[in-house]
Amino acid sequence: MENWLGLTDRRVLIAGAGGIGEACAAAFTAAGARVVVADIDESRLTAHENGLTADFSTAEGCENAVQATVEVLGGIDILLHAVGMNQRVPVLDTADEDWQRTLDINLSSAFRLGKAAGKHMVSAGWGRQIYCSSVSGLLAHPDHAPYAASKGGINQMMRVMAREWASSGVTVNAIAPGYTETDLTRTHLDKPGVREHYTSLVPAGRLGSVDDLTGPVLFLASEQASFVTGHVLYVDGGRTLV
Repeated sequence: MENWLGLTDRRVLIAGAGGIGEACAAAFTAAGARVVVADIDESRLTAHENGLTADFSTAEGCENAVQATVEVLGGIDILLHAVGMNQRVPVLDTADEDWQRTLDINLSSAFRLGKAAGKHMVSAGWGRQIYCSSVSGLLAHPDHAPYAASKGGINQMMRVMAREWASSGVTVNAIAPGYTETDLTRTHLDKPGVREHYTSLVPAGRLGSVDDLTGPVLFLASEQASFVTGHVLYVDGGRTLV
Protein backbone atom coordinates (compact mmCIF):
# COMPACT_ATOMS: atom_id res chain seq x y z
CA MET A 1 0.00 0.00 0.00
CA GLU A 2 2.96 2.30 -0.53
CA ASN A 3 1.88 5.79 -1.61
CA TRP A 4 -1.75 4.79 -1.02
CA LEU A 5 -2.75 8.44 -0.85
CA GLY A 6 -0.99 9.25 -4.10
CA LEU A 7 0.53 12.44 -2.69
CA THR A 8 4.18 11.80 -3.53
CA ASP A 9 5.58 14.84 -5.39
CA ARG A 10 2.19 16.54 -5.45
CA ARG A 11 2.64 20.33 -5.39
CA VAL A 12 0.79 21.97 -2.51
CA LEU A 13 0.05 25.57 -1.56
CA ILE A 14 -1.07 26.03 2.03
CA ALA A 15 -2.49 29.49 2.63
CA GLY A 16 -2.14 30.24 6.31
CA ALA A 17 0.71 29.13 8.57
CA GLY A 18 -1.25 29.04 11.82
CA GLY A 19 -2.04 25.89 13.78
CA ILE A 20 -4.07 24.11 11.09
CA GLY A 21 -1.79 25.16 8.26
CA GLU A 22 1.32 24.22 10.24
CA ALA A 23 0.01 20.76 11.11
CA CYS A 24 -1.15 20.08 7.56
CA ALA A 25 2.17 21.23 6.10
CA ALA A 26 3.96 18.64 8.23
CA ALA A 27 1.45 15.96 7.23
CA PHE A 28 1.71 16.69 3.50
CA THR A 29 5.50 16.69 3.70
CA ALA A 30 5.47 13.36 5.52
CA ALA A 31 3.25 11.97 2.75
CA GLY A 32 5.86 12.92 0.16
CA ALA A 33 4.32 16.11 -1.18
CA ARG A 34 6.21 19.31 -1.94
CA VAL A 35 4.79 22.22 -0.01
CA VAL A 36 4.75 26.01 -0.11
CA VAL A 37 3.37 27.65 3.03
CA ALA A 38 2.23 31.26 2.68
CA ASP A 39 1.32 33.75 5.39
CA ILE A 40 1.44 37.49 6.00
CA ASP A 41 3.39 36.90 9.25
CA GLU A 42 7.00 36.18 8.32
CA SER A 43 7.75 34.85 11.81
CA ARG A 44 5.47 31.87 11.13
CA LEU A 45 7.44 30.89 8.03
CA THR A 46 10.94 30.41 9.43
CA ALA A 47 10.52 26.65 9.89
CA HIS A 48 9.43 26.09 6.28
CA GLU A 49 11.81 25.43 3.42
CA ASN A 50 9.41 27.07 1.00
CA GLY A 51 7.92 29.87 3.10
CA LEU A 52 6.21 32.66 1.21
CA THR A 53 5.14 36.04 2.58
CA ALA A 54 1.71 36.87 1.18
CA ASP A 55 -1.11 39.32 1.88
CA PHE A 56 -4.36 37.47 1.24
CA SER A 57 -6.53 40.53 1.87
CA THR A 58 -6.00 41.69 -1.73
CA ALA A 59 -6.61 40.10 -5.12
CA GLU A 60 -3.03 40.85 -6.13
CA GLY A 61 -1.65 39.14 -3.04
CA CYS A 62 -3.66 35.99 -3.72
CA GLU A 63 -2.71 35.85 -7.38
CA ASN A 64 0.95 36.45 -6.56
CA ALA A 65 0.94 33.62 -4.01
CA VAL A 66 -0.37 31.15 -6.57
CA GLN A 67 2.06 32.34 -9.23
CA ALA A 68 5.01 32.14 -6.85
CA THR A 69 4.01 28.58 -5.94
CA VAL A 70 3.88 27.63 -9.61
CA GLU A 71 7.33 29.10 -10.13
CA VAL A 72 8.86 27.40 -7.07
CA LEU A 73 7.24 23.97 -7.51
CA GLY A 74 6.69 23.91 -11.26
CA GLY A 75 2.91 23.89 -10.91
CA ILE A 76 0.13 23.56 -8.35
CA ASP A 77 -1.90 20.42 -7.68
CA ILE A 78 -3.43 21.08 -4.25
CA LEU A 79 -4.66 24.21 -2.49
CA LEU A 80 -5.46 24.27 1.21
CA HIS A 81 -7.10 27.49 2.39
CA ALA A 82 -6.48 27.84 6.12
CA VAL A 83 -6.73 31.62 6.47
CA GLY A 84 -9.12 33.09 8.99
CA MET A 85 -9.96 35.64 11.65
CA ASN A 86 -12.80 36.02 14.13
CA GLN A 87 -14.07 38.77 16.42
CA ARG A 88 -16.67 37.69 18.95
CA VAL A 89 -19.01 40.69 19.06
CA PRO A 90 -22.82 40.93 19.05
CA VAL A 91 -24.41 42.04 15.79
CA LEU A 92 -25.48 45.39 17.23
CA ASP A 93 -21.90 46.12 18.29
CA THR A 94 -20.20 44.97 15.08
CA ALA A 95 -18.54 47.82 13.21
CA ASP A 96 -18.92 47.88 9.45
CA GLU A 97 -15.16 47.84 8.96
CA ASP A 98 -14.87 44.70 11.12
CA TRP A 99 -17.60 43.01 9.09
CA GLN A 100 -15.82 43.87 5.85
CA ARG A 101 -12.36 42.87 7.05
CA THR A 102 -13.62 39.47 8.22
CA LEU A 103 -15.24 38.81 4.86
CA ASP A 104 -12.11 39.97 3.02
CA ILE A 105 -9.77 37.76 5.05
CA ASN A 106 -11.97 34.67 5.34
CA LEU A 107 -14.14 34.59 2.22
CA SER A 108 -12.73 36.87 -0.46
CA SER A 109 -9.27 35.36 -0.05
CA ALA A 110 -10.79 31.90 -0.56
CA PHE A 111 -12.49 33.00 -3.77
CA ARG A 112 -9.41 34.75 -5.12
CA LEU A 113 -6.98 31.95 -4.29
CA GLY A 114 -9.40 29.31 -5.56
CA LYS A 115 -9.91 31.15 -8.82
CA ALA A 116 -6.19 31.70 -9.39
CA ALA A 117 -5.29 28.10 -8.55
CA GLY A 118 -8.31 26.77 -10.43
CA LYS A 119 -7.04 28.17 -13.72
CA HIS A 120 -3.91 26.02 -13.46
CA MET A 121 -5.78 22.93 -12.21
CA VAL A 122 -8.50 23.02 -14.87
CA SER A 123 -5.86 23.47 -17.55
CA ALA A 124 -3.86 20.52 -16.17
CA GLY A 125 -6.94 18.30 -15.83
CA TRP A 126 -6.29 17.48 -12.15
CA GLY A 127 -6.53 19.34 -8.88
CA ARG A 128 -7.68 19.35 -5.30
CA GLN A 129 -8.94 22.35 -3.36
CA ILE A 130 -9.76 22.14 0.34
CA TYR A 131 -11.20 25.02 2.38
CA CYS A 132 -11.31 25.38 6.15
CA SER A 133 -14.93 26.06 6.99
CA SER A 134 -16.42 25.69 10.48
CA VAL A 135 -19.42 24.37 12.35
CA SER A 136 -20.27 28.08 12.57
CA GLY A 137 -21.24 27.89 8.91
CA LEU A 138 -24.17 25.70 10.00
CA LEU A 139 -24.91 26.50 13.65
CA ALA A 140 -26.13 29.89 14.86
CA HIS A 141 -23.50 30.80 17.42
CA PRO A 142 -24.07 34.20 19.04
CA ASP A 143 -21.41 36.90 18.59
CA HIS A 144 -20.20 35.29 15.37
CA ALA A 145 -22.11 37.03 12.58
CA PRO A 146 -19.24 38.02 10.22
CA TYR A 147 -17.33 34.80 10.87
CA ALA A 148 -20.41 32.60 10.44
CA ALA A 149 -21.39 34.44 7.26
CA SER A 150 -17.90 33.95 5.83
CA LYS A 151 -17.89 30.23 6.59
CA GLY A 152 -21.39 29.73 5.19
CA GLY A 153 -20.22 31.61 2.13
CA ILE A 154 -17.22 29.31 1.78
CA ASN A 155 -19.49 26.28 1.89
CA GLN A 156 -21.65 27.50 -0.97
CA MET A 157 -18.78 29.01 -2.97
CA MET A 158 -16.86 25.74 -2.97
CA ARG A 159 -19.98 23.84 -4.10
CA VAL A 160 -20.25 26.08 -7.15
CA MET A 161 -16.54 25.64 -7.88
CA ALA A 162 -16.98 21.87 -7.49
CA ARG A 163 -19.88 21.89 -9.94
CA GLU A 164 -18.05 23.96 -12.53
CA TRP A 165 -14.75 22.07 -12.40
CA ALA A 166 -15.84 18.46 -11.83
CA SER A 167 -15.56 17.51 -15.50
CA SER A 168 -11.98 18.85 -15.53
CA GLY A 169 -10.75 16.46 -12.85
CA VAL A 170 -10.71 19.10 -10.10
CA THR A 171 -12.42 18.40 -6.77
CA VAL A 172 -13.36 21.10 -4.29
CA ASN A 173 -14.31 20.31 -0.70
CA ALA A 174 -14.28 21.81 2.79
CA ILE A 175 -13.52 20.60 6.27
CA ALA A 176 -15.60 22.08 9.07
CA PRO A 177 -13.85 21.82 12.43
CA GLY A 178 -15.78 22.00 15.65
CA TYR A 179 -14.34 23.53 18.79
CA THR A 180 -10.62 23.15 18.13
CA GLU A 181 -7.57 24.38 20.01
CA THR A 182 -5.81 26.76 17.60
CA ASP A 183 -4.05 30.12 17.70
CA LEU A 184 -7.37 31.67 16.67
CA THR A 185 -9.36 30.15 19.54
CA ARG A 186 -6.87 29.73 22.39
CA THR A 187 -7.29 33.16 23.99
CA HIS A 188 -11.05 32.73 24.09
CA LEU A 189 -10.85 29.15 25.36
CA ASP A 190 -8.55 30.24 28.18
CA LYS A 191 -11.23 32.49 29.67
CA PRO A 192 -12.74 31.11 32.91
CA GLY A 193 -15.27 28.37 32.23
CA VAL A 194 -15.20 28.68 28.44
CA ARG A 195 -13.23 25.52 27.67
CA GLU A 196 -15.39 23.49 30.05
CA HIS A 197 -18.59 24.88 28.54
CA TYR A 198 -17.60 24.06 24.97
CA THR A 199 -16.37 20.63 25.95
CA SER A 200 -19.77 19.89 27.49
CA LEU A 201 -21.39 20.50 24.07
CA VAL A 202 -19.26 17.90 22.26
CA PRO A 203 -20.55 14.30 22.35
CA ALA A 204 -16.97 13.02 22.07
CA GLY A 205 -16.25 14.68 25.41
CA ARG A 206 -13.25 16.72 24.34
CA LEU A 207 -12.19 19.60 22.14
CA GLY A 208 -10.48 18.97 18.84
CA SER A 209 -6.80 19.39 18.05
CA VAL A 210 -5.16 20.39 14.79
CA ASP A 211 -3.91 16.81 14.46
CA ASP A 212 -7.54 15.68 14.23
CA LEU A 213 -7.79 17.64 10.98
CA THR A 214 -4.73 16.42 9.08
CA GLY A 215 -6.14 13.00 8.17
CA PRO A 216 -9.37 14.40 6.68
CA VAL A 217 -7.40 17.04 4.75
CA LEU A 218 -4.95 14.50 3.32
CA PHE A 219 -7.81 12.20 2.36
CA LEU A 220 -9.64 14.94 0.47
CA ALA A 221 -6.38 15.84 -1.29
CA SER A 222 -5.62 12.25 -2.22
CA GLU A 223 -6.28 9.92 -5.14
CA GLN A 224 -8.67 8.05 -2.85
CA ALA A 225 -11.07 11.03 -2.87
CA SER A 226 -11.27 11.46 -6.64
CA PHE A 227 -15.08 11.00 -6.60
CA VAL A 228 -15.70 13.25 -3.58
CA THR A 229 -16.49 16.84 -4.48
CA GLY A 230 -18.69 19.64 -3.18
CA HIS A 231 -18.72 18.09 0.28
CA VAL A 232 -18.45 19.72 3.73
CA LEU A 233 -16.76 17.23 6.04
CA TYR A 234 -17.56 18.00 9.68
CA VAL A 235 -14.64 17.16 11.97
CA ASP A 236 -16.36 18.09 15.20
CA GLY A 237 -16.60 15.16 17.59
CA GLY A 238 -20.35 15.12 16.98
CA ARG A 239 -20.99 18.79 17.82
CA THR A 240 -23.40 19.26 14.91
CA LEU A 241 -25.47 16.27 16.07
CA VAL A 242 -26.84 18.05 19.13
